[in-house]
Amino acid sequence: MEREYILRLLHAQANINGHIIGAAVGSGMTAKFAVMGGADFLLALSAGKYRIMGRSSYAGYLCYGNSNRTAMELGTRELLPIIQKVPVLFGLFASDPEVHLYEYLKGIKENGFSGIVNYPTISLVDGQFREALEEDGNTYQKEVEAIRLAHYLDLFTVAFVTNGEEAGQMVEAGADVICAHLGLTKGGFLGAKRSISIQEAKKMTDSIFAVCTKKNPDVLRMVYAGPANTPIDMQYIYQNTSCQGYIGGSTFERIPTERAIYNTTKAFKSYGSLDENDPMVKLINGNWNAGDYTEFIKKYIEEHYMKEIQLSDLAVVVHVTPSYLSTKFKKEMGISFTEYLVTYRINKAKEVLKGSKVSCKEAAAAVGYSDYAQFSKMFKKYTGVTPYSFQKSSSESGNLR
Repeated sequence: MEREYILRLLHAQANINGHIIGAAVGSGMTAKFAVMGGADFLLALSAGKYRIMGRSSYAGYLCYGNSNRTAMELGTRELLPIIQKVPVLFGLFASDPEVHLYEYLKGIKENGFSGIVNYPTISLVDGQFREALEEDGNTYQKEVEAIRLAHYLDLFTVAFVTNGEEAGQMVEAGADVICAHLGLTKGGFLGAKRSISIQEAKKMTDSIFAVCTKKNPDVLRMVYAGPANTPIDMQYIYQNTSCQGYIGGSTFERIPTERAIYNTTKAFKSYGSLDENDPMVKLINGNWNAGDYTEFIKKYIEEHYMKEIQLSDLAVVVHVTPSYLSTKFKKEMGISFTEYLVTYRINKAKEVLKGSKVSCKEAAAAVGYSDYAQFSKMFKKYTGVTPYSFQKSSSESGNLR
């Protein structure tokens, strides 16, 4: 696929659907069903192959094999032969001492890949090991140069970045997509045990996307996984940042596979009578467990935001004290339960006020506020304008269109 054609498609998808989706896959089967599900492009990464092997994505950083050869074999043998209408990107380890970047990039294009992404990326390495790598010539600057050369060869390019400085370098190199890499995906059996909060992820993406907007407003802005592994998480990111898309690996491959294989095998073993109260079944089905209170709260808010919600009631349900539940939620999310709930309700109210002719009082009731004065006060605090002014402005802009 030609770069210009890909960009037209992705910008159109972003304008129509509000966002685009990239899937980092480790097998032809995953690729096939990710495309059927609506993925706009695929990434052939060595991390994907290691996931299929039951290993962590970090295996791509160790001496288990040559990352570029793994990505090339995955792409040419499993993905490109069966994926015809969606771009497939090559996960390029730019510091590979065995390749000449420019010649290797030409080979990537000749083999049928539509573009590249800088992975494994040095940006995820820090500390003394990062210093040692850079002393040996393994620098992020090599990844920037790879994106620059790929752009010169008219390949579509996605750049993983972790801060504003890296984003600026990649935009100047000609990257078509800047993706804020939020770390390895949490969740499931093999997921990262430590991750930043959604609020920290928001702050990180804000700083990165501010650079993108300043240097090139047309560059597409996406995030990669980390703490965002559910549609609810991404709804929060979309509503509170200028993010235009999501790239997932484990989200689309490892976690669903864990659940499906576990459930199917256990169903046969137990003659189809699963104990839904089994904590492990709840975990694998995506429901809350003894340590997953935050996911339970987010899910409850999503389904019941229009009703009265008290943290103390939720604490009773999960058999912990309100103070413990409040502290745990804030630690994982970066914001308090109350602030998360108010933000969620105000965002829902904006949708109601934009999309219908309901009164402001009706909008308040629709998102759980029986006291309109309180609703108006909170709406103005979080948006800077009154509900009436917001609705009027939205109506006028709609008429202009």
